[in-house]
Parts: sequence; structure tokens; C-alpha cells
Amino acid sequence: MTQPFVHPQGLCESQQVGAGTRIWAFAHVLPGARIGADCNICDHVFIENRVVIGDRVTIKSGVQVWDEVTLEDDVFVGPNATFTNNPLPRSKQYPAEHAKTLVRKGASIGANATILPGLVIGPRAMVGAGAVVTRSVPANAVVVGNPAKIVGYVDTADFDSSLPATATAAPVGGVRATSVRGVTLRELKCVQDMRGSLSVGEFGSDIPFEVKRYFLVYDVPSLEIRGEHAHRLCEQFLVAVRGSVHVVADDGRRREQFVLDRPGLGLYLPPMTWGIQYRYTSDAMLLVLASRPYEAADYVRDYEQFLALAGAT
Repeated sequence: MTQPFVHPQGLCESQQVGAGTRIWAFAHVLPGARIGADCNICDHVFIENRVVIGDRVTIKSGVQVWDEVTLEDDVFVGPNATFTNNPLPRSKQYPAEHAKTLVRKGASIGANATILPGLVIGPRAMVGAGAVVTRSVPANAVVVGNPAKIVGYVDTADFDSSLPATATAAPVGGVRATSVRGVTLRELKCVQDMRGSLSVGEFGSDIPFEVKRYFLVYDVPSLEIRGEHAHRLCEQFLVAVRGSVHVVADDGRRREQFVLDRPGLGLYLPPMTWGIQYRYTSDAMLLVLASRPYEAADYVRDYEQFLALAGAT
């Protein structure tokens, strides 16, 4: 087993450092810190006492990891990224306890990013260089800017609208298959004349289930996201009746993004599909048809639990 390496000009006071970890020049690790195996702690990094770092973590130069920060396995922290643990700091005034910050497995934090205290950076999320993160970041989300906002999701393909539709499952326009298990994009019948426009869908064909519930989502601030859950049994059908909404559908193995921007376009989400809606335009109104009444137990709200239930872990 490879022992930890500490550069002659590095200072590691902790005895809880995993095999193969490298601590380079002018880095300082305090006694209470716990660091996993095969990590790379670069020059001029400071790690305080109540810090937990998982395996295969990379911390680039100029980073300070303060008390109550946890970095799970495979996290990357870019140069000069800043963690904080006190929302109201004052000189010589110490809080009874510090806010806890958690960076989940596989997440990356770009150079010079600032992470405010008490947040969770979700699994495999990507924080852009220079971002100021003021709220928790969902799994797989890409955030940039000040304040940081979601601009996309990692490993998410944009739906190719040039793919051919099949006319067998819908009376007009057909059904377009997607790369996400069971998810389909459906063209609905639209009629336009001098009196106005009409969009119509039939239950059982266009909407492939018996509808038991509907809800409308509107007046969503542009920074906000909706969804971020899956249903164990409920099927859903989404239509942007006004404005436009970006929808991410995820089956645990594949993830694809769709733009709903007209009433004649519907997206079918089968059970056990992780759904996210974001980038609402200011006038957007999203209609959601559901196959079941509201049941709290039907929701899966933790992404890691969803992956386990979907057999993706």
C-alpha cells in the first residue's frame, strides 16, 4: 500500500490521510482533518480541522478548505476557489457552530468560484470559473455567473428536432422517439384561421393515459427551476401553453433536453423519469397532465435514490 507523500516544504499535522495521497509544497493540513486515498493537494492549500475529504479529490493551488466543509469522492476544486462557513463574519467573534457545506461526489468547482456557507453542490454538478454560488446546486447542473444560475446540465444532449416522426401513434405530426427510455415528443393538432388558433389533443391517443389531475405552472422567475424529482407510478404529459420552457428528462443512464415553445408540442414522461423544468420565459405557462392524483409517497426527490431505484448505480 502506497503511503501518503508530503513534500519536504509541506506541513501535514493530520494522521488521517489515505494511501497514495500527495500533499505538495507550502500546503498545511491541520490535525483534525480527514483526507481519503489518492488525493492531490497542491501548493499553498490550507485545510482546517473539521474538514472531511473523500478519495481521489483534487484541490488546486490557493484554496482554503475551512471547518465544516466536506468534499466527497472524485471532487475537483480549481485554483483559488473560495469556501466560506460563516454568513455573518466579524473579527474576533466566533459562531457557536459553523455552517456546513457539502460538495457531493464527482462535482467540479472552477477557478476563483466562491461558495457561500451552508450549501450543497450536487453530484456531478459543474460550477463555472468565477461563479458566486448563493444557493444549493442540483445534481448534474452547470452554473455560471454572479449570482450563479443554471445554464444547462452535464452530459445532456439537446433533442434533435430533425429526427423523423412516426405517424402511427398520433393523428397529426406523429410521435418522435427520444434517447431517454419511454420519453416521447408528440405533435398535437393545430388549426389556424382568421378567427384565431386552436390546439387539441385526444386522451388515449395523443395523451397516452387517463388523466386524473392537471396543474399549471406560471410566473416562474427566470432563475428558478421546477421539478427535480421522479414519480414511481405517475405518468405526465407537458405542454407549454404560453411562452417557452426547457425540460430535462433523465432515465438514470441517458439525459436529454427539450424546448417546449408552442401549444402544439407535448412531452410524455413515463414513470421513473427524473424531470427538470427551467429557463422559463417571463410569460411561460406550463400545463402538466398527470395519470394519478397527488400522492406524496409517489415522489422520488433525491437523485441518488432515483439512480438506485432505476438500477443505474
